[in-house]
Amino acid sequence: MRVKCLFVGKLKEPFFRDAAEHYVKKLGHFHKLEIVELKDAPSKLPPEEKRQREGRALLDALDPKDIAVILDERGKELPSRTLAANLQRWTEDPGRTPCFVIGGPFGHTDEVRKRADLLFALGKATWPHELCRVMLLEQLYRAASINRGLPYHHD
Repeated sequence: MRVKCLFVGKLKEPFFRDAAEHYVKKLGHFHKLEIVELKDAPSKLPPEEKRQREGRALLDALDPKDIAVILDERGKELPSRTLAANLQRWTEDPGRTPCFVIGGPFGHTDEVRKRADLLFALGKATWPHELCRVMLLEQLYRAASINRGLPYHHD
């Protein structure tokens, strides 16, 4: 049962790296987790050009068989149990792999959004993309725990 995560940029702050690694380790008990970090566009570029370059890189990195779950503030908010049910269904499909995608600090292009099988929001607020990575990994661990009947999640 594979799960893929596609992220633009590296985690720069040690506390984000530590938190992300904590959930990567825990999630690894349930799923074969593949993390792909794409290089972010040069900081000297204007925001729209950064978004375009990073968007092209994301689209190139997505496999046609990936179930693209694009994290975007315009996406659908899912309760943890709904995410768990979706994750269970997605990982049971032997021909496809759920791929959770977080862009850079300037967000996604329309082309990336169009590639989405699901636009997923972690809430209505805008979050720093590094924090989103930690929040996503925690939610994936929570979903896997729900699917295994572990007492991590409390309704």
